[in-house]
Amino acid sequence: MPYEWTDQPTTGTRRLTLWPHRSLPRRGFAAFILATFALITVPLYPLLGTVLLWGLLPFVLVAVAGLWWGLERSYRDADIREELTIGPQDIHLLRTEPRGQRHEWDCNSYWARATLHATGGPVAHYLTLKGEGREVEIGAFLSEDERKALYGELSDALRTARGA
Repeated sequence: MPYEWTDQPTTGTRRLTLWPHRSLPRRGFAAFILATFALITVPLYPLLGTVLLWGLLPFVLVAVAGLWWGLERSYRDADIREELTIGPQDIHLLRTEPRGQRHEWDCNSYWARATLHATGGPVAHYLTLKGEGREVEIGAFLSEDERKALYGELSDALRTARGA
């Protein structure tokens, strides 16, 4: 799962860190680009030593460069991190966007509630935290099953923080 709980027993807080799933790691990215370049040049081998090779080669290079750019853009756009700190007194949510913008939300632990909206949200099983008169989304980039699993864990963590 693309999230991780860490406990800090000395302060009695729990920290949840969420990030988008990466199906293609950086090492796989380099191998994919290399394999694509190798396979896309196979039809050019019979043209070695001809003028046609020089006419087709720029298009091959543009195709590989476009693939490289698209994957790099995908990595940059998915550089999102959410950190939720649940303490005995308060809760703090920090969301860091790909371009560095930070969004923060604070609430008293006693009043915070996790809600899983089966319908009516931008996605199925929309997960929100509510408190201090404000409702914020958490884990928007998670899959539906991951949001369902996170809802149970988050509800338990909030119940434990309240002492209920």
